Amino acid sequence: GHQAEAARFQSARCLFVLLPFFLGVAQAVDRSNFKTCDQSSFCKRQRDIKAGQSPYRALLETMELTNSRLTLQLINDNNKVRLLLELYRLQGNMTRVKINELKPLKPRYEVPDVLIQDPPTEPLSVVAQDENGVVLSLGADEQRLIVSARPFRLDIVEGPKVLLSLNSRGLLVFEHLRLRKDTKSQDDAEDGEGAEKTEQQAAEGDQLKEEEELPGTWEETFKTHTDTKPNGPTSISLDFSFPGVEHVYGIPEHADTLKLKTTDGGDPYRLYNLDVFQYELHNPMALYGAVPVLLSHNTERTMGVFWLNAAETWVDISSNTAGKTVFGKMLDFVQGSSETPQTDVRWISEAGIIDVFIMLGPKPSDVFSQYASLTGTQAFPPLSALGYHQCRWNYNDQEDVRGVDQGLDDHDIPCDFIWLDIEHTDGKRYFTWDPNKFSQPKDMLQGLKDKRRNLVAIVDPHIKVDSNFKVHNEIRSRNFYVKNKDGGDYEGWCWPGNAGYPDFTNAEMRAWWASMFAYDQYEGSMENMYTWNDMNEPSVFNGPEVTMHKDALHGSWEHREVHNIYGLYVHRATAEGLIQRSGGVERPFVLTRAFFAGSQRYGAVWTGDNAAEWGHLKISLPMCLSLGLVGISFCGADVGGFFKAPSTELLVRWYQAGAYQPFFRAHAHLDTPRREPWLFGPENTALIREAVRQRYALLPFWYQQFYNAHRTGQPVMRALWVEYPEDSVTFDIEDEYLLGRDLLVHPVTEEGLKSLTAYLPGKREVWYDVHTFKKHAGGQSLYIPVTMSSIPAFQRGGSIITRKDRVRRSSACMENDPYTLYVALSPEGTAEGELYIDDGHTFSYEKNKAFIHRRLTFNDGVLSSSNLALDSQFTTASWVEKIIFLGARKPASVTLKTAGWSWGSETRVEFEYDSALEVLSLRKPGVNAGADWTVLLR
Repeated sequence: GHQAEAARFQSARCLFVLLPFFLGVAQAVDRSNFKTCDQSSFCKRQRDIKAGQSPYRALLETMELTNSRLTLQLINDNNKVRLLLELYRLQGNMTRVKINELKPLKPRYEVPDVLIQDPPTEPLSVVAQDENGVVLSLGADEQRLIVSARPFRLDIVEGPKVLLSLNSRGLLVFEHLRLRKDTKSQDDAEDGEGAEKTEQQAAEGDQLKEEEELPGTWEETFKTHTDTKPNGPTSISLDFSFPGVEHVYGIPEHADTLKLKTTDGGDPYRLYNLDVFQYELHNPMALYGAVPVLLSHNTERTMGVFWLNAAETWVDISSNTAGKTVFGKMLDFVQGSSETPQTDVRWISEAGIIDVFIMLGPKPSDVFSQYASLTGTQAFPPLSALGYHQCRWNYNDQEDVRGVDQGLDDHDIPCDFIWLDIEHTDGKRYFTWDPNKFSQPKDMLQGLKDKRRNLVAIVDPHIKVDSNFKVHNEIRSRNFYVKNKDGGDYEGWCWPGNAGYPDFTNAEMRAWWASMFAYDQYEGSMENMYTWNDMNEPSVFNGPEVTMHKDALHGSWEHREVHNIYGLYVHRATAEGLIQRSGGVERPFVLTRAFFAGSQRYGAVWTGDNAAEWGHLKISLPMCLSLGLVGISFCGADVGGFFKAPSTELLVRWYQAGAYQPFFRAHAHLDTPRREPWLFGPENTALIREAVRQRYALLPFWYQQFYNAHRTGQPVMRALWVEYPEDSVTFDIEDEYLLGRDLLVHPVTEEGLKSLTAYLPGKREVWYDVHTFKKHAGGQSLYIPVTMSSIPAFQRGGSIITRKDRVRRSSACMENDPYTLYVALSPEGTAEGELYIDDGHTFSYEKNKAFIHRRLTFNDGVLSSSNLALDSQFTTASWVEKIIFLGARKPASVTLKTAGWSWGSETRVEFEYDSALEVLSLRKPGVNAGADWTVLLR
């Protein structure tokens, strides 16, 4: 038996070794591994129900109103099943709508751990009521919530304007929990023949007979996998209509455009965390992460819908203007067609309840704050994590790591992290090291520490089933593994071969996992080692759709109910482990592949296994922009592409784009040729070096943007419409973006390009080319010739950006280096900006207010630095070594005033002026970056 088992394992292992080879030949994703809506029985059932009259009506006599919530019952007139509707008015201009069964056979899953608190409510009051419905006040600006009774629908209005309608197309569907037909007939027999049936039982019986006939309600097979569905059909659906809206965004992760497309005639957008090998571009297939948040936008208002459900979800989008040509729209206009544009969105989930947060904006920044108040903000990363990351599957051994580290220095390329993929472990047993290749991990880590660099090691959530492996034995003995439907430990194939999957939904399991990162538990680890969680969708090579069986059990809940939140729990437990190992002092850095709403609180995400193709470089922009819209700012794509080998031109262009994206990491597949930045000849090395150096010079700016994201929930990398919400030209733009408000970037993402056109927004704005300082008017499309060294980027007039122009081998080496201020004047001759400094890696900024936060303003010829946080305590050794004014007039003199004993004494400052470019440079003002000071231009 054992020999046969061993032979089978050996042949399977050979298959895995060959797998990348076979798959490498395939051009793209094998779609047959993944379900379409038609192959997902609940999606098909729901989609077969067409818009029309809703069978639901509100029973107004059941209405109860307390100070903070309204409840009333809904009845389905077809089957007489009752639902309970709960409405809440939340602080910050939000409304929460919950719908559950009034009396479910057993509890239905409600997603825990995503909201950071029970959202605070505000009073709801009834404005009017009759037999047709009830009108509630939502406080501000004549905002009302109208509940119509028959058929049931909800409308949120402002004055005469409808902002949003729910169930206006009658697509509220709630498959209630029920007993299976064969068990039901026994129950009926036990009731005694001839017992009178209630109206509900009779109606339910009729409808059930119809529903039971539908395929896939109690069992479903996909390829070779059977899903037993012990609870029967439990899916839910609700439609939302947005009058006056033509643009909707969000619901990542998809390899698609920023503006969501209509899904008529194709599949809906799917949200179901999956390990998709070689994903294709421009389709609605599910990928590694799922954030069920959709934003609507027009020139008047931005709104958001957060559908809090962790089960497999499909989102259908339709629009009455979609497909109309420009000519058709013009014809409507000329003929005075009165049809208002409208976008309809329908959410369909396999299980759970309807729990939806409606964020009413009205500005984009308001929606970001509203969502952050629900799910939290981006974790504030250590400064080093914003530097450059050098990774591949795999650096072979300690010597290889040392060589790469040295290669970076020999070629003067700054870098903060080197990464180790799965081959660094002992036989894919995470928390271990290969005894031959990585026999002295602490020596390796110390070597990196001496250079002020860090290491990331991968820790995946599948655990090798091996009775000699401590981690496996511990998890098994504590009974922490996910169970299969029969109650045994669930096992599946992944990198180590046969693997168990820890149940991260269990808080005790997460606490134990976190404890494994302690320095005395994770042998060979040190404080400059951080973590990467991959494969946490979870990926199961021999499972349905390469993931876990839906009838696997997490305690009493089925995997189907918790699937999309599994990855967030892995990420969270790992981040908590890194915090705890330092006694709560050090900020963690953890990269995750799978994510959900709230994942921003635990670290960074990347766009997964992309390919070395121009289309993949291009799509990385809308993919990260979409994540930014739903709270996840720390996003990047594998520079160079994971699969295949990039051309040198593509590689250089990818470094240039990646240098201006939040998470900046080069990564490559095991089977690809080596591609460290110095392997493509001196010219290309120089181009890559220059891109990386631009990143490092801008680190103070990046750090401040992340501090702002952490404090306020505003995204770091922003779609143009976020800052120019009334400029409809920006609504479709996805090949350029803003970093914060003040830096506009249009990377080159096409092969052989000699020129491009960048849109500079803002009719009353000016923009300065950050490389040449040339000034351009806003509100225009600018023609830009490009060469291989071009990274088109512009600073907004009216902003002050801080940089450190002395670039060294890592961010830590630059800690005490001086700052250069770039003061870009607005047409009115003013500018403002901020400077944020702290120790770069601990929580002291939060716990002890140990930080510097300064406001920089320029007005009427006076540039001043003032303290934004009077109670903060921190000192810096960094000085301001240079101030560059863009768009300035030539002054007769420049003087500096500093605070302290000599306040009032003025020192003259040397300056140079370039009249052709209108650039004024002040050399060595010689003030501390944390001090109060004023520079006067006369």
